[in-house]
Amino acid sequence: MIKPLNGKKDAGLSKEELRKGVRHLKKELNAVLLAHYYQESEIQDLADFVGDSLDLSRKAAGTEADVIVFAGVHFMAETAKILNPGKQVLLPDLNAGCSLAEGCPAAQFRAMRAANPNHVSITYINCSAEVKALSDIICTSSNAEKIIRQIPEGKPIFFAPDRNLGRYLIKTTGREMLLWEGSCVVHETFSLRKLVALQTEYPDAEVVAHPECEEPVLERASFIGSTTGLLKHVLNSSRRQFIVATEPGILHQMKIQAPTKEFIAAPPEANCACNECPYMKLNTLEKLYRCMADRSPEVTLSAEIMEKARRPIERMLAMS
Repeated sequence: MIKPLNGKKDAGLSKEELRKGVRHLKKELNAVLLAHYYQESEIQDLADFVGDSLDLSRKAAGTEADVIVFAGVHFMAETAKILNPGKQVLLPDLNAGCSLAEGCPAAQFRAMRAANPNHVSITYINCSAEVKALSDIICTSSNAEKIIRQIPEGKPIFFAPDRNLGRYLIKTTGREMLLWEGSCVVHETFSLRKLVALQTEYPDAEVVAHPECEEPVLERASFIGSTTGLLKHVLNSSRRQFIVATEPGILHQMKIQAPTKEFIAAPPEANCACNECPYMKLNTLEKLYRCMADRSPEVTLSAEIMEKARRPIERMLAMS
């Protein structure tokens, strides 16, 4: 265990001291800090790489660091471990899960596969390591359409666990697919009523949305894409205002990279912060520092699961 910074415990450290401690520990541990776009802005600012699931999978696969610190959710850290079985992978809060992963238990997924043995299983990366190990190909929202278009016509497809992304892909590719009935708690909260009101208030704003949103919201969007796709679009667009229908953590990077443009978070139906991912927000600056100082919590998986899960992930990377 590493000694507390300046002899203080976490509770006595200022945010600047915590930031300094994280930077120091990255060097001391030869660690790489990967952060998802949905993390708090102060964590994004400390990260070596900020990206979506596909970006971070690629960075995890190619890192030469001894320790991977994953500021994201559990399935992302598991993916990093699968791609780096000999490296230590740390997650600030092991309770940082995912509604999609939790809604797709491995036993039920196995039963669905057994009932549909002729289907190729294309599984969204938002799933557990056990479900990945039972899948043929993993995908992200960035590469799902490209992967589906590589499946031979006539070969039935089973897509899990996000039904909204699956429906969107059926529409864009023209391929019928058997869908798992799962959804993201964040992307289901966006209010169509409030979105329409925002469009009235900001008539020049372009609506951009993540494909995990429900269909009525997607129908209001002029651009639909992965988190990275949304970022690239708003940077390249000539428009000056955007209503963004995804987790609002991405707005931090949008504002950094396009400071002269205005970004408005699409609101949830309730008067709450329900458009923020409760799992992503479990990671805090204090927890990030402490997990690096203690080298715990650590994400561990059995050798058998890692070997089986690596194959569909590597197929994804090859097909991307």
